Amino acid sequence: MRHGRLFRPIRGVPVRSLSEKSPRSVAGQVFILQVAVVVLLVVCGMFALVLQSRHDSEREAVNRSVAAARVFARSPGLPEALKGPDPSKVLQPVTELARKEAGVDFIVVMDTHGIRYTHPIPARIGQRFVGTIEPSLHGRIHTESVHGPLGHEVQAVVPVHDPVDDPHGRIVGLVSAGMKVTNVTVVVNRQLPIILGAGAAALALAMAGTALISKRLRRQTHRLDPVEMSRMYEHHDTVLHSVREGVLIVAGNGRLLLVNDEAERLLDLPADAEGRYVTELADLEPAMVELLTSGREATDEFLPAGDRLLAVNQRRTNATGDLTGSVVTLRDSTELQALAGRAEVARERLKLLYDAGLAIGTTLDVVRTAEELAEVAVPRFADYVTVDLADPVLHGEEPTGGKAVDMRRTAVSGIHGDAPLYPLGKLIDFLPSTPQARGFGTGRSELVTDLGNDPGWLAQDPERTRDVVRYGIHSLVATPLKARGVVLGVVNFWRSEKPEPFDEEDLSLAEELVARAAINIDNARRYTREHALAVTLQRSLLPRALPEQSALDVAHRYLPAQSGVSGDWFDVIPLPGNRVALVVGDVVGHGLHAAATMGRLRTAVHNFSTLDLPPDELLCHLDDLVGRIDQDESDTEVGAGVMGATCLYAIYDPVTGRCTMARAGHHPPALVRPDGSVEFPDLPAGPPLGLGGMPFRTAELELAEGTQLVLYTDGLIEDRTRDLDVGMEMLRAALAARPKRPPEESCQAVLDALLPGRPKDDVALLIARTRRTPADHVSEWDVPIDPAAVAGVRAAVTGRLEEWGLFELSFGAELIVSELLTNAIRYGSPPISVRLLRDRALTCEVSDGSSTSPHLRYAATTDEGGRGLFLVAQIAERWGTRYTPGGKVLWAEQPLPAWDAGEAAVGLPDALDAAAP
Repeated sequence: MRHGRLFRPIRGVPVRSLSEKSPRSVAGQVFILQVAVVVLLVVCGMFALVLQSRHDSEREAVNRSVAAARVFARSPGLPEALKGPDPSKVLQPVTELARKEAGVDFIVVMDTHGIRYTHPIPARIGQRFVGTIEPSLHGRIHTESVHGPLGHEVQAVVPVHDPVDDPHGRIVGLVSAGMKVTNVTVVVNRQLPIILGAGAAALALAMAGTALISKRLRRQTHRLDPVEMSRMYEHHDTVLHSVREGVLIVAGNGRLLLVNDEAERLLDLPADAEGRYVTELADLEPAMVELLTSGREATDEFLPAGDRLLAVNQRRTNATGDLTGSVVTLRDSTELQALAGRAEVARERLKLLYDAGLAIGTTLDVVRTAEELAEVAVPRFADYVTVDLADPVLHGEEPTGGKAVDMRRTAVSGIHGDAPLYPLGKLIDFLPSTPQARGFGTGRSELVTDLGNDPGWLAQDPERTRDVVRYGIHSLVATPLKARGVVLGVVNFWRSEKPEPFDEEDLSLAEELVARAAINIDNARRYTREHALAVTLQRSLLPRALPEQSALDVAHRYLPAQSGVSGDWFDVIPLPGNRVALVVGDVVGHGLHAAATMGRLRTAVHNFSTLDLPPDELLCHLDDLVGRIDQDESDTEVGAGVMGATCLYAIYDPVTGRCTMARAGHHPPALVRPDGSVEFPDLPAGPPLGLGGMPFRTAELELAEGTQLVLYTDGLIEDRTRDLDVGMEMLRAALAARPKRPPEESCQAVLDALLPGRPKDDVALLIARTRRTPADHVSEWDVPIDPAAVAGVRAAVTGRLEEWGLFELSFGAELIVSELLTNAIRYGSPPISVRLLRDRALTCEVSDGSSTSPHLRYAATTDEGGRGLFLVAQIAERWGTRYTPGGKVLWAEQPLPAWDAGEAAVGLPDALDAAAP
C-alpha cells in the first residue's frame, strides 16, 4: 500500500491543500533543471564540434605537408641537383611550382646541416632552417609546429636518400613542406556558422519539448479542487486504519507522527502513542526501538513483539515537510514463519534427495558409490556418515546369512576428521545388541535418540563408545542398505552439532536416501562380480609366463581398458630350429565376448604354429577360422560374431638373422636399430581377419644383432585427442631416446610417454631384442645324392659332437642323421644338406628339394623297411617337417645332458648379451 502524502491530519499539524500553487513547485524546479541540462548539453556539443573541426583541419594540414615533402624528396634527379654546384638555382623554381600544385605554403630543400637551398622568400635562402632535423637525419619523417619565417607554421621534414628508391641509402639532404596555421583556422572559421546554427536549432527544439513536459506535469498535479482532495484524504484515512497491516510514520527525531489501529494492536501501544517519542514507549522490544530510531531501510526483517513475530519494512520519507522521517509497515508472520520453516525443511530435504540422485552412482565402483553417499549427506543431513558393507559385497558377492558379521567400514565422511569412530577399512564384528546388527538382521532402520543411554550400542566397544559420547555425538540412525531383498550393509548417520536428536521424519529421509544408494551399490557389486569374472577369463587366456628361448630377449606389457576386458593379446611361440614366432592381435569390442574370441584366436595361432606354416599361410587359416566363427554365430540369439580382428605374425631365425612377417589389418611394427634409428617397415597390408577374398603377403627383413622389434596394438598409439601420425611419432621418440636399454625398460618408457593415465582402450605391447646364434654352435654339410655319402656325414657329425663335448649324444645323432639322410637321398631331390644346431637342445635338420613329406608308420615283421622314422621318433624328443620355398626340412631334437642343458640355459643368453652391440 503506497501512502505518499496521504495520511490522517495530526493534532497541531495543518495540512496544506495541493490546490495551492507554490512558486517553488516540483514542476517549476524540474523545468529549470531540464532547461539547464539542455543548454549545457548543447553548448558542450558545439564546443566539441569546434574542437573536432580544428583537429581535423590541423591533421589534414599535417598529412598534406607530409605527402608534399615525401613526393618532392623522392622526385627523380633531386640527389643529383643537391650534389650540383648551385642547387638553389636548379631547385628554387621547381619547389615554387610544386608548392602551388600541392596547395602548401612552402617547400624548403636543405642540406644535412639545415642550410636552405629554396624558400618562398628568396632572402631566406642560405639561412638555417627553423625546426628540428635530427629525426630526419636518422631516416624518419618528423612533423612539428614552429614559429618560422611565415609565422606560426605546421611543417614536415623528410630525408632525401641516394638513390631515391632505396630507403636505406645515404641521406644527402632534407625536404620540408608545410602550411601556415592561419590558413588552417580559416577553414574552421568557415564552419562556425553551420555549427552555431545547428546548436541553436537543437536548443530550440529541446526547450520546446521541455516546456511541453513541464506543462503536462503541472496539469496532472493541480487539477483537483480542495473538496475533491479532502475527500481523497478521507478515503485514504479510512483505508489506512482498516487494513490488516500496521503502519507507522516516525519523524527524524524519533517521534511517532502516525499509528494506525493495526499497529497499535500488534505493538500493544497505548492510545496516546501518537506524538510521543519511540524511546518513551516502554512496551516496545529493544530491537524494535533500535530499528524505528535508526531511520535505516529494512525489508522483511523479522523482529519479536511480545509473543508475536513481526515482518517489518521501513523506508525513508519527507512526509512532514522539512523534517526527514520514515514510514514503517508491520505484518504478523508468526504462523506464516512456522509454516515457512516447515516448508523450507521439506524443500531442503527434497533438494537433498535430488542431489543424491545426481551425485550417487556416477561410477560402477562399490567403494566410490559408498563414498558418494557419505559425502552427499554431510553436513546437510548428518554431521558424520559411515558406510559399513558386508565384506563379500566388496568382492562382488552377496552376503550369506542374516547376521551382521564381517562388515567392513567402506566410507567415512564428517564435518571434522578427528571423530573417534571406527576408522576406514576396519573389519567390524557388530554385537547382536547393536543397532547395526539389529538393522542388518531385520532389514529395518534403527533410531537411537540418546547414544549415552543405549546399553546395546555401548556394549560394542565400551572404551571407544565412551570416547564417541564424550566427543559430542549423541544421536544415531542406522539404516540397512537393502536391494532386491538382500541386505548389503548398514549406513550410520551420526549427529553432534545440532542439539536436537534425530526424529521420525529424519528416519524416513534416511531410509529414502539409503534406498536410492542401495540400488547403485548393488549395481556396482554386480558389475564388480562380472568384471572380476571377465578379468579372470582374460588373464587365463593371456600368457602367464613367456617360454624359454635363446633367440630373443623379450619384455611385454598388457594394460586393460577403463571399460573392462577386451580382446588384445600377444604371444611368444618357440619354433623348431631355434626360431621364435611373435604374435600380436586385437579383437574389436569389449567384454566377455571379445575376451572369449581372443582366446579362440590365440589357441588357433598356437595350433597353426605347430604346423610350422609361414606367416602368410597361417593368417589365411586364421582368416578362414574367423569367417567360420562369424557364420556359426550369425544364427544364434546373441548374433554378435567377430566385429573385427587384426593380427601381426612374425618369425625370427637367430641363425640367419632374418625375420619374416605378415599382417592382417594391423599396424606395422617398429624396428629400433642398434645405431638408435627407429623405422616402421612398409609391410604389405592385408585385410582384417574374417573378410576373406584377399591373400596375405609375407615380407622378409634382415635384422642386425641387438635390433629391437616392437609389436603393439592400436590402443597404444590411437587416442581421441590426437591423430594417428602424432601417436606414431611419439612412439618413435620414446624408442629412440635410449636404444640400448633393455626391453623391460623400453616397455615402461613407452607406456610412460604415450599413456600417462589409464587408457580408454586396452593395450598390448611386446618388445623383443634379437640375438644371433654363435657360428660355432652351427654346423652344416652339403650332401650329394649318393648312399655312400651317408657314412662320411655320420662321421663328421660324430666329430663335431666330440668338439662340443656331447659325445654321449653321438649314437642317437648318428642314427637320426643316417635315417633322415638316407630317406632324403632315396625319396627326395637335390640339393640335400645336413645341419646341426646346438642351443637348449641338439637339433639335427636334413633338407632336400622335394615337398613330399614322410609319414610315421608301424612296419610289419615281414617288412624289410619302414622302421626309420619310428626309430627317429623313439630317440628324439621331438621331430617334424617344415616346408620351405625350395622344398622341405626334416628335423629332430635331442635333449642335452643335464649339466650341458643347465649351462646352455644360463650361459648362452648371457654370452649372447655380452656379444650384442
